[in-house]
Amino acid sequence: MIANPKAELAIKVSGLRKAFGRTPVLRSVDLEVPWGQVLTLLGPNGSGKTTLIKILATLTRPDVGDVTIGGMSLAKQGQRIRRIMGVVTHDSLLYDDLTGRENLRFFARIFGVQGVDERIAVVTERMGMTPRLDQRVGTLSHGMKKRFSIARSLLHDPVILLMDEPESGLDQEALGLLDAVVTDKSNPLRSVLMTTHSLDRAIALGQRMAILVNGRIAYQESLESGGTEALMEAYMRHTKAPS
Repeated sequence: MIANPKAELAIKVSGLRKAFGRTPVLRSVDLEVPWGQVLTLLGPNGSGKTTLIKILATLTRPDVGDVTIGGMSLAKQGQRIRRIMGVVTHDSLLYDDLTGRENLRFFARIFGVQGVDERIAVVTERMGMTPRLDQRVGTLSHGMKKRFSIARSLLHDPVILLMDEPESGLDQEALGLLDAVVTDKSNPLRSVLMTTHSLDRAIALGQRMAILVNGRIAYQESLESGGTEALMEAYMRHTKAPS
């Protein structure tokens, strides 16, 4: 449920800062994701992409800054925000000693999903994991775990998806299934923030693109207004390794 369906943006980040010890990771980040759009976030390793996703997913706290998700304040309404978000991180967030089915039932109960078995059938079919449902997650390959992780993120039909390099470890078949999830428009409000290292995927999947470099947003624009050439030029300029 969205607390404020009339909120102008699905995600709004203002002046976000985060440091680990004396090492700054995010330096006054401003970012916007409109309702119904996919924002693909590019950036080199160490740019702060994963830290940003973890903050938005309420897995870690920022030092400074304001975040509004679905019209709700991250600082004050984190529990309600988690109800409307699906999250895919580098960690599968699955229990290795449980089967895929047992994992999904556990998370379905947390989110109060109705018709649990039917919903599990839908999300696992969507990720091609039905034959693996009763296999212990700890025996699965990284790619198969990632498929279950994506299925887990969809269980409660979230209106906002946060995905941190979700293509990592996926084969070509699974990449096609992932792309179908990211670009699904069955819910016109569904909004996605996805980090990626692939410029081609950023262009193919996103309506809006941003580039994060050294903890700062170096570029942010809609593909429609900025154009593919401008994005490619900005990407090459901001991510080029120093000589």
